[in-house]
Amino acid sequence: MATALIILAAGQGKRMNSDLPKVLHELGGAPLFAHALSAGSALAPDRIVLVAGNGAEAVSAAATMLDDEIEVVLQEDRLGTGHAVDQARAALAGFDGDAIVLYGDTPFITPETLEAMIAARRGGADVVILGFEAADPKRYGRLVMDGQELRRIVEYNDASDEERAITLCNSGVVAADCATLFDLISGLSNENAAGEYYLTDIVEVAREKGLRAEAVTCPEAETLGINSREELAAAEAQLQAIKRAEAFENGVTLVAPDTVFFAHDTFIGRDAVIEPNVVFGPDVTIESGARIKAFSHLEGCHVSAGAVVGPFARLRPGAELAEKAKVGNFVEIKNAQIAESAKVNHLSYIGDATVGEAANIGAGTITCNYDGVFKHRTEIGPRAFIGSDTMLVAPVRVGADAMTATGTVVTRDIEDGAMGVGRARMEVKPGFAVKLFEKLRARKAAKKGH
Repeated sequence: MATALIILAAGQGKRMNSDLPKVLHELGGAPLFAHALSAGSALAPDRIVLVAGNGAEAVSAAATMLDDEIEVVLQEDRLGTGHAVDQARAALAGFDGDAIVLYGDTPFITPETLEAMIAARRGGADVVILGFEAADPKRYGRLVMDGQELRRIVEYNDASDEERAITLCNSGVVAADCATLFDLISGLSNENAAGEYYLTDIVEVAREKGLRAEAVTCPEAETLGINSREELAAAEAQLQAIKRAEAFENGVTLVAPDTVFFAHDTFIGRDAVIEPNVVFGPDVTIESGARIKAFSHLEGCHVSAGAVVGPFARLRPGAELAEKAKVGNFVEIKNAQIAESAKVNHLSYIGDATVGEAANIGAGTITCNYDGVFKHRTEIGPRAFIGSDTMLVAPVRVGADAMTATGTVVTRDIEDGAMGVGRARMEVKPGFAVKLFEKLRARKAAKKGH
């Protein structure tokens, strides 16, 4: 049966004390709501509707960057969770299938839990509520059960002493047939102290209509909601603990696990070794047997089997290291391909470049890829030797088996097997920098115009 996700992401998040919408604060290098989206996406949903409110334009832009098929709807007035879900009614009109309501500030719900909720739906429940056994129930809503059937959800303020003793609590996550869900929402009342329409009241409405409600449970840790900076920090710690445990389970060596920080999507292969104080940004893949040495920072890159990175190295987006490549201390690689067995051992910047197989890049080498307006590429051929303190003024090519002498400024191509020697004679060109900056401003203005 078809499935739709409804992700609630309209909250203002006052306790965050931030100009940024709460769901755009990052956890593991991704916006909060992206974690709920990732869990729900494991069900291969046919439709995804995100309900935005505070900072809707920014939330919508972030959502479409993650998935351009997400439909974003606006909740202009904050009238409760039931009202928020109701904003997806028009977008899902005529949808034949189940809908699952998730929360953009609740990042740890797992695909397995959502699959259990769908299984309960297939087993005959009209409405499925996700609950958890709370170590300290506090002021959570309680799930009042009758065997397998959920009789009602009672809020703490309305609960009797007997009901307050219940430890099975409400997470707010709901699964139901889509048409049934919106029909039940139509029966909600806002006759309460807050004057809001509560999604959890659909259980009572469902029972009045003779429908069956059930509860599925998950570990309390999955239901952690984030409302403050302190809770965000606690969530980050929880995420890192999960990622470290996954790394161990997958056969990765973490020399000092508490000092290694992962992004939400970090992938590390078996028998890779991660030394202390390594930070992974989003979109990093480390293949089996690679070694990431201490104090390195990686994002948007791919490190192949047997490659070595660091210590004190930085791999930026577009960095591709082939098998047995070596990137050493105080080296930065950006949008560059380092071929098999090539070495960039220390104190170098290689950006917008291709470094050929078994090439050796000497200390202090820089690919001068940016002229103030445009980026240009450098090509270094197989087995080339680049002498220390070489400046490669792109666009430029150094051929296979070629060399540069120490301190050379390379301004034209060096053919295969040749050696480049020399230093540029400085010239002063009056007004030239002003012209370049004018081009840069014009280019930026043209981009804004689009």
